Amino acid sequence: MKFGIIRERKSPPDKRVVFSPEKLKELVKLYPQATVKVEPSDIRVFNEEEYRGAGIEISSDLSDCDVLLGVKEVPVDALIPNKKYFFFSHTIKKQPYNQKLLQAVLDKNIDLYDHETIVDASNRRLIGFGRYAGNVGAYNGFRAFGMKYGLFDLPKAETLADKQALIAKLRKQVLPPIKIMLTGKGKVGMGVKEILDAIKIKEVPVEDFLNKTYTNPVYVQLDVLDYNKREDGKILDNNDFYTNPDAYVSDFERFTKAADIYMAGHFYGNGAPAILTREMLKAKDNRIKVVADISCDVNGPVASTVRASTIAQPFYGYNPHDGEEVDMFHPAAIAVMAVDNLPCELPKDASEGFGKMFLEHVIPAFFDGDKEGILKRAQITEQGRLTERFKYLKGYVNENHLTH
Repeated sequence: MKFGIIRERKSPPDKRVVFSPEKLKELVKLYPQATVKVEPSDIRVFNEEEYRGAGIEISSDLSDCDVLLGVKEVPVDALIPNKKYFFFSHTIKKQPYNQKLLQAVLDKNIDLYDHETIVDASNRRLIGFGRYAGNVGAYNGFRAFGMKYGLFDLPKAETLADKQALIAKLRKQVLPPIKIMLTGKGKVGMGVKEILDAIKIKEVPVEDFLNKTYTNPVYVQLDVLDYNKREDGKILDNNDFYTNPDAYVSDFERFTKAADIYMAGHFYGNGAPAILTREMLKAKDNRIKVVADISCDVNGPVASTVRASTIAQPFYGYNPHDGEEVDMFHPAAIAVMAVDNLPCELPKDASEGFGKMFLEHVIPAFFDGDKEGILKRAQITEQGRLTERFKYLKGYVNENHLTH
């Protein structure tokens, strides 16, 4: 089995890679029947010498590889026919901007596996960059707060070497006794928590967060039932919320009266109540000054996220009075951070962590007959057709599609 690590070709450039040199060295040691090639790249966070030093071949010709591994979407003209590809295709929600990509995958007889669709038997995602989005999102939230109020000036995350460097910078800042709330207990939420704990911000229970005054910064991590309640008043469990989101209304407003910074790291399901509404932000007793929306659902559950921001320009202002974007330093503005590709700012850590997950959860499936069904569940296309699990994409694929 021959694996090829492809060069990232999407713009803006992405420095991440599926495997670090160390993890590829480990892969070849664990599976002597595997061979690996790495396509040259001048933007990748690891250079070619580091791969060569790990005994990995560098080659511009990956045509003899069976499986090609990348991070972001591969441009249509760079797709090699009749191969197996792994990358984030951003097609499974019928994203219009990648419709042509999925059509080309089918036309070129490519077997496509999406990193997002790599799940266990219980449909839990096994690999992803969520933790690193949480790390950088938390850092950026503090950076926005420092800038907005002229308290401190943190450098951009992308200029720092790794997560430890982010933590070291944050530890040097003197924070006023602010209250931070975090939504989400998945990979993103835990990535935020990792940073808050590392810089010694104290975690407090919900009732204390709402009712007590502190002399140092504190944070609360909220689960879905902390900020949603059933309309009929019944108190059930998280599963009930996920199964019947339309039976719930938001109970988030009590937190907007207590928190200074909101870090959003939740997963938002269809039909769930909006979390932070325009009315809540407009209320006279709203205290929120910074929203770090790491989940970044534009025009979604967090009203201040009117657009995604970029690594180059990560912040904008939201005027709660008219619901419009304004300059971040406008006196009435709430500062918003809504970068949708945060892990790109931590490419080394993100690549090392991703490779660890990929080696643990995916690579064994190539050598054990896919006994756990990992590959089968993740496969979107096979021999020019959509697989059973992804048949729902048929209309999306056929729309405006002319085969040559």
